[in-house]
Amino acid sequence: MLHVLYLVFNLTDPAVRRRVLMLKAGGADVTLAGFRRSAEPPAEIEGIRPIDLGISHDGQFVQRTFAVLNAAMSLGSALKDTARPDVIVARNLEMLALAARAKAIFGAGDFPVVYESLDIHRLLLRQDPVGGALRFLERYFARDVKLLITSSPAFMRNYFLPHGQVSAPVELVENRHFELSPSGNPGAEQVERTAPPWRIGWFGALRCRRSLAILSEFSRRSEGRFEVTLRGRPALREFEDFQGAVAAEPFLSFEGSYRNPEDLAAIYGEVHFSWVIDFFEEGQNSQWLLPNRLYEGSRFGAVPIAMRDTETARFLEERGIGIILPEPTPEALERVIGGMDRERYLDLRRRVLAVDRKTWTCDRQDCLDFVARLGRLVAAPPPAMARALVKA
Repeated sequence: MLHVLYLVFNLTDPAVRRRVLMLKAGGADVTLAGFRRSAEPPAEIEGIRPIDLGISHDGQFVQRTFAVLNAAMSLGSALKDTARPDVIVARNLEMLALAARAKAIFGAGDFPVVYESLDIHRLLLRQDPVGGALRFLERYFARDVKLLITSSPAFMRNYFLPHGQVSAPVELVENRHFELSPSGNPGAEQVERTAPPWRIGWFGALRCRRSLAILSEFSRRSEGRFEVTLRGRPALREFEDFQGAVAAEPFLSFEGSYRNPEDLAAIYGEVHFSWVIDFFEEGQNSQWLLPNRLYEGSRFGAVPIAMRDTETARFLEERGIGIILPEPTPEALERVIGGMDRERYLDLRRRVLAVDRKTWTCDRQDCLDFVARLGRLVAAPPPAMARALVKA
């Protein structure tokens, strides 16, 4: 059984749990270690007791740097009871640096490191000494990486290739909905609700002030024809007063967090449209990514609303589905969906549901293939070492 040491920057990130699920479903034995953004470390994640490396605060670059340095010094102690892994998967640059330290700690031969980069942080894109230094560090720590995992082709086109950051082969692992076995008829529960109020769902990582402003004003202008539901984890530091702003809106509500993938069918079944727009790092990461909510909402029949000139819009246009917002304003949103009627909505939803389900989902075979891909990175030991291992 392939033993994977998975190093992550936020143990409480739902995406970490999904990757652990994927690795385990693919037959891997997983050791999980990382930082957290909660007061206490999680007791377990999918049956795994994670190794806690301390707190790493969102958006606090200096604190996170010192957290990595401290973790590097104490990593030997943290991993003392961990069996030597076959492969290390490092989720983002901070953990890639710690992966190099982990290799030195385990020693006794080489084993592959995989770099998982599913977002390009804005600091890496700065055209100043800070950005240049971080890109240098990324190239340095990635020099021996055996595989790069990323979630959007635009990250390769716009960042990794132009900057020459990683020379390793690339594995595109999209943020598809984790579904080991097909379930039900997606979107069937929406058939009877094909009249106002139309509901827009904005689910997942809520970090975009501009999206909140557009959706708030649009819902007020619609005077009840459109309602907006927010669910997930708001990045409170990105909003002046998230709770107050939501409470002031008559047609917009925040319904709290949810479990992914367990709750997705239910929450997307309550909305007609999925907001897959993010201006958080406008012109950079938010323009290049293919977000989780694109796959999750479409899997369950919610019609995606994307922003023009983004990778998400390109993805939708290639498949002839969804709604493309021509400009980021409430007025533009009103123009493209304000006159929604039953016939148009049913046509939009029918087009989404007609797309091959595999476009949106990750199944057990995908998990097996992913772990097999990692397994192929593990080189057979040279004969001398093989003999030594047999003697031991």
